[in-house]
Amino acid sequence: MTLEEFAAGEQKTEGMDKVGDALEEVLSKALSQRSITVGVYEAAKLLNVDPDNVVLCLLAADEDDDRDVALQIHFTLIQAFCCENDINILRVSNPGRLAELLLLGTGGSAAATATATAAAASGGGAEQPPDLHCVLVTNPHSSQWKDPALSQLICFCRESRYMDQWVPVINLPER
Repeated sequence: MTLEEFAAGEQKTEGMDKVGDALEEVLSKALSQRSITVGVYEAAKLLNVDPDNVVLCLLAADEDDDRDVALQIHFTLIQAFCCENDINILRVSNPGRLAELLLLGTGGSAAATATATAAAASGGGAEQPPDLHCVLVTNPHSSQWKDPALSQLICFCRESRYMDQWVPVINLPER
């Protein structure tokens, strides 16, 4: 490895950390503004009804999920729909950290509350864990477009597409 390659790799890692931090900030704001949709089926419904309002799609899967053929088919369909409708897509490599942000970020969060409500409504006594494989961030107010963290994510997605990486993979930083 040459010195140039080492410096480029270090710079790329540093850039990825900044993108991960920006994603955390966007998710935190989206949770507080209730502009987040969690779950593959819920995301598909929203994408079908109001795709123009979606600004970011996150797909999260671990190694066990990579063998789930049905989930991979859903991911492929969601990715195709997002590409066709110019929706930015990111693949999150550590779904455990994403779950921490979405479920514990606001002391129980809206995602956990929505899941508990749905489980109670369906008559299920045991609370099922929420489906965090797909997360959509919607744009509730035009002021959100001026959010620097969201702008950074959008720029990262755009740069990745220029390099023919249509679904870039990022790693959320551990805390």
